[in-house]
Amino acid sequence: MNQLQLFLPCAAGVEDYLAPEVLRITGLPPGCVTKQRGGVAVRTSFAHAMLLNLYSRLAQRVLVLLSFTEYRNEQDLYRAASEVAWERWFTPRESIKVEVTAQHSPLTSLNFAALKIKDAVCDRFRVTAGGVRPDVNTQWPDVRIYTHLTTDSCSLYIDTSGEPLFKRGWREDKGDAPLKETLAAAMLAASGWADGDEDLLPLYDPCCGSGTIVIEAAQIACNIAAGSLRRFAFEKYLPFQRPVWDAIKKEAKESEVTRAPGQKPIIFGSDVAHRMVDFAQRNAQRAGVADVIEFRGGDALQRLPPIDIPGVMLLNPPYGERIEVAGVAKGARRAGSQFEDEEVEVGRFGARELPQTQEGGEFFSQLASHWKKNYPGWSAWILTPDLKLPGKMRLKESRRVPMWNGPIECRLFRFDMVAGKMGSDHRERSGRVL
Repeated sequence: MNQLQLFLPCAAGVEDYLAPEVLRITGLPPGCVTKQRGGVAVRTSFAHAMLLNLYSRLAQRVLVLLSFTEYRNEQDLYRAASEVAWERWFTPRESIKVEVTAQHSPLTSLNFAALKIKDAVCDRFRVTAGGVRPDVNTQWPDVRIYTHLTTDSCSLYIDTSGEPLFKRGWREDKGDAPLKETLAAAMLAASGWADGDEDLLPLYDPCCGSGTIVIEAAQIACNIAAGSLRRFAFEKYLPFQRPVWDAIKKEAKESEVTRAPGQKPIIFGSDVAHRMVDFAQRNAQRAGVADVIEFRGGDALQRLPPIDIPGVMLLNPPYGERIEVAGVAKGARRAGSQFEDEEVEVGRFGARELPQTQEGGEFFSQLASHWKKNYPGWSAWILTPDLKLPGKMRLKESRRVPMWNGPIECRLFRFDMVAGKMGSDHRERSGRVL
């Protein structure tokens, strides 16, 4: 298990941030990682697969490629799955689920393709395990088998993650259409907030909802592994070695950093809905970062900076309960990724409690005026599906980063608030909050 071909799918637009994260986690040389459309491939070991599950904030899953063959029909898929040594990975006591995705496949039914692959797996176990075959469980399988078909190629993967990696294990309280943790992490990566060895700047989300962005930021500041609160599918696989995993988790726990007594927070969140602030506080408590985030209620159009030192605002503002996105039809599947995560809610973006005007134009115009007046020296990063947002805010963006929020094409805009004449005390960077 020291020469595995892994594939880590991610949201479209996140590949450039996932590749260096994989290198940082594994310590591998750059040549071992290959960026692909909708993910990153890396040749490495089972131990690194465990590390990536535990630490990656950007990947949706960690998959192991077990077969890559050409095909013309369903019988070719059956033959390819029959030749995989599934018995090296799990026993017939584990339940399975087969999922198929395709790009330009000539097959007429992906469900039938999935059935043939399932039959091949079960028939192989009948031979290797004395007539015993695994059961199928479409809700909570022990083993997820993914198949991706192109025009003429078939890739078979076994999933080492289980539940998608955006499920960190701390979110119990949530509002409507919460931002996925992996996308919040991608926003933080794009902003460069935690890059380098210098002290962290203050971070503020004035539309924090249930706290996803600031909790991700706080865990990064505290060096808390993204998957430290959850279980993974690989823990049921035959190559799994409990002592190795226990040592990995022990090292991760010992690397966590706590806030020094008396040190003030530099991570802040607020929301106009006090119900959401309560949700965020409870989520932060479960995530182990309640003491490094300061939450408050309040309208984003009225709240003044939470700290005297200019910093970074990062937000996924609400657009009301429904928004029509130009060029994206309701029910559309997300472009760019082979493997689509469940729990995607099309046509909803934010859906938190905030007074809205038609298309949010007046709100964003007022927000820009408020920021220009009260937030000199701050930079603001806004994730939005509205490509005309800079015009509505009457601001010129300094960066625009393409990202996908589920099936919705978005942009992460950066706006720099002109500082004017600031005193030297406002230009100082703060200490790293822990």
